[in-house]
Amino acid sequence: MGLFKSSAERELESIIRRMEMNLSNNYKDNAQSDLKELDEALEELKNTGKLKPAILDKYESLAEDYRQRLKGYSHKDQKPYWH
Repeated sequence: MGLFKSSAERELESIIRRMEMNLSNNYKDNAQSDLKELDEALEELKNTGKLKPAILDKYESLAEDYRQRLKGYSHKDQKPYWH
C-alpha cells in the first residue's frame, strides 16, 4: 500500500472498508450492495482510464475474491432453523 493514493483508489478503499464492516456485522444485504457498488466503480474507472493498469488489476482481483466470498451470502438464501 502506497503512502499517496489517487482519489479513485481512496474511493475504492472506502467501499471495501464499508463492505468489510458489513461482513463483520453480518449485514448480508448491505455487503451485497457494497459489492455491486465496487463493481460499478471499477467499471467506470476502467472505462475512463483513471487507474493505472497494475492498480486496476489489483482491485479487480480483490473484487473477484469478494464475489466468490459473497456467492450465496444473503438473507433470502438463509434457511430457517425451525423446519
